[in-house]
Amino acid sequence: MRSMEARYCYIFGAAEFDGNLKFKPDQGRDFIIAADAGYRHLQALGIPPDMLIGDFDSLGEVPKGVELLRFPVMKDDTDLMLAVKYGFAHGYREFIIYGGMGGRLDFTLANFQILSGIVNNGGSAYLIGCGSMTTAVRDASLLFDASFRGRISIFCSGERACDVTLRGLKYPLEQAVLKYDEPLGISNEFIGENGLISVGNGMLIVIYDDANPMMTLSKNNPARR
Repeated sequence: MRSMEARYCYIFGAAEFDGNLKFKPDQGRDFIIAADAGYRHLQALGIPPDMLIGDFDSLGEVPKGVELLRFPVMKDDTDLMLAVKYGFAHGYREFIIYGGMGGRLDFTLANFQILSGIVNNGGSAYLIGCGSMTTAVRDASLLFDASFRGRISIFCSGERACDVTLRGLKYPLEQAVLKYDEPLGISNEFIGENGLISVGNGMLIVIYDDANPMMTLSKNNPARR
């Protein structure tokens, strides 16, 4: 096991992956987990995983020569959830997940729930795929600069999210309430200005074009300044 000076835990799931690494793991610093058939994505990239986790039903074999944890097919957690739990158990709090979108819609929705769970447990994460970057924020703000371009959608994760402020977007909000059954935050746009997405109480799922970088997480609430 490498030192906890590593910045990110990278997880490769078994869903769609076009081979484009928006953010590349530093193999001397970051920790890389393959979740079941996500191992094939890493093989195609020529990147060895630090750990392979799963029941291996989708991979169809148990690879040799790689450190792994095998679980029964009849289990409560998905392979990707097991990978996240492994990362948390070994001290990681920042996750970048590939191969977690596309294919089966139910697994994509499950992975959105995993993002929420990571944030609820004090971590942060990006789910990257299908031309989008997806992250979650709770009781905090995401900051972006004027270089961001394209579309962005913001959804409530949970019954409601209160004190929601959007600035630097085509459709701004100030201290609004978003509800899980009203997609008010769909299909917004960056307008080439510095801005923020802030929620005072609750959680938001944020999806935007993957041509952009990560946003900056602020535990304070700049929207109240």
